[in-house]
Amino acid sequence: MLAQARARDAADPLREYRAHFALPEGVIYLDGNSLGVLPKATAGRMAGVVRGEWGEGLIRSWNSADWIGLPRRVGGRIAPLVGAAPDTVIACDSTSINLFKLIAAALAMRPGRKVVLSEPGNFPTDLYMIAGLEAQGLAERRLAPRDRIADALDGDVALLLLTHVHYKTGEVFDMAALTRAAHEAGALVLWDLSHSAGAIPVELDGCGADFAVGCGYKYLNGGPGAPAFAYVAQRHHAALEQPLTGWMGHAAPFAFSDDYQPAPGVGRLLCGTPPILGLSALEVGVDLVAEIGIERLAAKSRALSEFFRTCLDQAGVALELVSPPDPMQRGSQLSFRHPEAYAICQALIARGVIGDFRDPDILRFGFAPAYVSFEDVAEAVRHLAEVLETGEWQRDEFRERAAVT
Repeated sequence: MLAQARARDAADPLREYRAHFALPEGVIYLDGNSLGVLPKATAGRMAGVVRGEWGEGLIRSWNSADWIGLPRRVGGRIAPLVGAAPDTVIACDSTSINLFKLIAAALAMRPGRKVVLSEPGNFPTDLYMIAGLEAQGLAERRLAPRDRIADALDGDVALLLLTHVHYKTGEVFDMAALTRAAHEAGALVLWDLSHSAGAIPVELDGCGADFAVGCGYKYLNGGPGAPAFAYVAQRHHAALEQPLTGWMGHAAPFAFSDDYQPAPGVGRLLCGTPPILGLSALEVGVDLVAEIGIERLAAKSRALSEFFRTCLDQAGVALELVSPPDPMQRGSQLSFRHPEAYAICQALIARGVIGDFRDPDILRFGFAPAYVSFEDVAEAVRHLAEVLETGEWQRDEFRERAAVT
C-alpha cells in the first residue's frame, strides 16, 4: 500500500500545496471536515493585522486597511467557490446566527405559511434554530426522511432547510432537484454548506437556490470559530428583511440615526462590528482554496477516499460503510459504523491518526485534499488495521468518554 501511495503522491498535481500548511510532525490529520489545518501564511497575515493595522494604524485602519469592507471582500472571494455572484455572499457572524437570520427572513417572505421543513438527523444547530423560532410562535418545524422530503412539500411549507452534505454520512443531496421541487410547492430553500464549501462543487446560482449559509473553519481553513458566510440570491435582495437589525447592517451606520434603514443587498445581513482578526485569518484560507480550485480539490478528494477503501480491502479490514459507495454521491469524507467507534477513534488519536467520532457509533475520516496525501491514507489504514487486529481499543483509557470529543 505504501509504495502505491508514494507513486500516487509523486503524480499528484496538488502535491505542492501540502507545504502551504503547518502540519505537525508525526500526525496524520483526517479531521479537516471539523477543523481545517493552519495555513502557514496565516501567522504572518495575523501579525501584520495585529502589529501594523491595529498596533500602528489604530482606528484609522477601518479606512486605510479597509476593515469596513472586509465582510464583503471575503464574501466576494467565497462566492465563486459556491457558484454565486460576488455581490450575493457576505462573511459574517456564525453559521447558527446566519441560519436564524435567514430562516426568519424566509418566513417573512411567505406570509400565511409557517412550516420549516427539514430532515431528522440534520446537524443539530439547524434544527435548534427552527425550534427557537417555533417557541416564539413564528415557525412550525416539520421533519421528513430524506427519501420523502419532496412528498412533504405542500402549501404550508414556507422554507426547506437542508444540509447539502450530511455531517455524519457525507451523503449529498441533489440540490437542483430539491430546490426545484420546493419552488414548485411555493416554498423557499436554505442550504447549509458547512461540509461542502471548499471541498466539492456547488452551484447556488445555477440551481436557483434562495439562501445558503456555511462555516469558515472546516475546508476554508479559517481557524477555530472563524466567521461564517451567508448567501442571498440577487432576486431576493430588495425584499430581504432579517430580524437582527444591528448598526452595521444599516444603510448609513455612521449617520447614527435613531431609525433603522437596511443596507442595500447582502450588506443588510451584517449585525454588529465585524471580527477583523477572524476575517483576516479566513481570507488567507479562502484565497488558498481559490488558488487551488474547487474542481481539482474535488477530484483529489474522490481519489483519496477511494484509495482509503482500496487500502481497507488490501488490509482485510471489514467495517460497515455508511457513506454512499459512489464518490460522486458523498462529500469529502468516509463514515463507518462500529459499536466501539469511540474507543477505536481514541486509540487512533493516541497513535497520531486524527479522525473523529460521531455519536453513537460513527467513525469518520475526512479527506481535505489541499494537504492530505495518499501516504497519509495508507498509513492511517495501517494503524486502523493494527488497532482492530490487536484489540488495542479495548484499553480503559480509550473507552472512557471524554467531555469533549
